[in-house]
Amino acid sequence: MPTKIIVSYDGTANEDDAIALGRIFGKAGAEVALAYVRHAQEPDLGREKLAQSEAEELLARGAQLYGDAAIARHVVTDRSTPEGLRALAEREGANVIAFCSDSHTATGHVSVGNSAQQLLEGGPVAVAVAPVGLADDAQALVQSVVAIGDADGGARATAESLAATLGASVAPVANEDAGLLVVDSRPEAEQGRVGISASAAHLVEIATCPVLVLPRGVALSFGRQPVAA
Repeated sequence: MPTKIIVSYDGTANEDDAIALGRIFGKAGAEVALAYVRHAQEPDLGREKLAQSEAEELLARGAQLYGDAAIARHVVTDRSTPEGLRALAEREGANVIAFCSDSHTATGHVSVGNSAQQLLEGGPVAVAVAPVGLADDAQALVQSVVAIGDADGGARATAESLAATLGASVAPVANEDAGLLVVDSRPEAEQGRVGISASAAHLVEIATCPVLVLPRGVALSFGRQPVAA
């Protein structure tokens, strides 16, 4: 089964970067879908139909940006964006939820927003975050992938799978030339849950490329070749 990615999209500032990150994973062979979380259902039927239609139109614009009118789209109603996305991911069997960086982040840098942060604290799926301005790079090529973690995690296997499908190399250390960081959860984290160390969180904070944080002991497969942790 291909790795499944859900891209959180609401059309606001920096959200196009999340679409661009989803496109990178799509090029690597992942199955990508878009999702928008509505926070309440309207009590009036007419207003509810209008709100639902507006949400669907927003995702249609996201599909145009992605470049695939047939991409799967999900409108979720939940008071909490991360909880709504978490439930959708579990229902759809998705492996990753992708976000843009928080608003007011400097171009070329990563900043974890509130929804992504909540999923980084014990969530059951991987979390990906795009740097600001990724959508402005028409090519958005990944030439090197860096694995950050230990032998018991899945970062190395995931990085190798991504690199193989994207025509990139696996680099030994994170630096300004890194094209994507794959980060393991800390050894103390519950198996299958996300929880990163302070040092890994610092690397995410100073990253200038997309970041993918994995649940403990999980490796993701891209392309056609299966990957095991």
